Amino acid sequence: MNILVTGAKGFAGRNLVENLRNIRDGKNRTRSFQIEEIYEFDIDTDKALLDEYCAKADFVFNLAGVNRPKDNSEFMSGNFGFASELLDALKKHNNTCPVMISSSIQATLIGRYGESDYGKSKLAGENLFFDYGKETGAKVLVYRFPNLFGKWSRPNYNSAVATFCNNIANDLPIQVNDRSTQLELLYIDDLVEEMFDALENKEHHCEYDGLEPVAKDNGKYCYVPTTHKVTLGEIVDLLESFKAQPSTLLMPEIPDNSFAKKLYSMYLSYLPKEKTIFDLKMNCDDRGSFTELLKTANCGQFSVNISKPGITKGQHWHNSKWEFFIVVAGHGLIQERKVGTDEVIEFEVSGDRIQAIHMLPGYTHNIINLSDTENLVTVMWANEQFDPQHPDTFFEVVK
Repeated sequence: MNILVTGAKGFAGRNLVENLRNIRDGKNRTRSFQIEEIYEFDIDTDKALLDEYCAKADFVFNLAGVNRPKDNSEFMSGNFGFASELLDALKKHNNTCPVMISSSIQATLIGRYGESDYGKSKLAGENLFFDYGKETGAKVLVYRFPNLFGKWSRPNYNSAVATFCNNIANDLPIQVNDRSTQLELLYIDDLVEEMFDALENKEHHCEYDGLEPVAKDNGKYCYVPTTHKVTLGEIVDLLESFKAQPSTLLMPEIPDNSFAKKLYSMYLSYLPKEKTIFDLKMNCDDRGSFTELLKTANCGQFSVNISKPGITKGQHWHNSKWEFFIVVAGHGLIQERKVGTDEVIEFEVSGDRIQAIHMLPGYTHNIINLSDTENLVTVMWANEQFDPQHPDTFFEVVK
């Protein structure tokens, strides 16, 4: 299959092209289609190549468009005009392959979009594609996208979310006039997956009830089923929590497919080099060190313990707190004794065979470095964050 992507250097185009390459090069084997050639066309591409690409394409993604022109008249020439050139080139070669066009929710011309020159140009492009489908019999997929967000989005150009991510990551000021302003956002990876669905003839169809897409198998339009409606205030608060993570070590909740998870990935893509690395506080003494690595809101925290040769650490018990000890380097012995009894259980552990050992509530426990020469390195997980006001930790030797 040969794929033509117009607007290939734009935000959506770049993400789509890179992921098409992953399939072409065998790095992504989750899809049924195969790709031979990816034709990338953008504003600086030799116009003669458009004719060549349209002769050979088996599917066309038209992501080209103008969204921030110097003059509003450029909306129609950039969005409607280029679409005409593209379809004329396909007709010239009698190529009736499927064609997709990226339109905008502004094409509804409803409410605040009623006088949008951008929306009017997008609606004209939609109608042009629909007419082309009727004339040629080609399959036409018209997507009305809300605001897009994700990696490689240009700040101060593509969206406010990109600007917020970039500025907060780089300690630049942001301006929020109304925290309650709600945006509907579509994540770039969700868009790419929908484009892959379209290549497999599994695109999602809909009709529109005002601004809302309503799923319908034979609907006139296409849409991406997963979008997120969030306020500017919610976006800024999340970004501030992401920025604070290196100092708090607290990882905000990022459930699967949540807006928070997607925004965090986007935010990280704007970090400058000097913020990509950060120090952790090592609590050191003559026995070795203990370092907290990561804290979670509801699932405890991770730490790493380094014990010098011959050293014993621990010798305490908990009422409700419990832990996993995972030795990743060295050779050690873990001992646990049920408080109030002589019942001791032992586990010889080594980085050569990585295992997770429960530290049981009500059992005093320790970890002993059995080596005379090597450090013992143990990754530890506790079911709760350490609270110095309620440490639930009581000294008692195991034996």
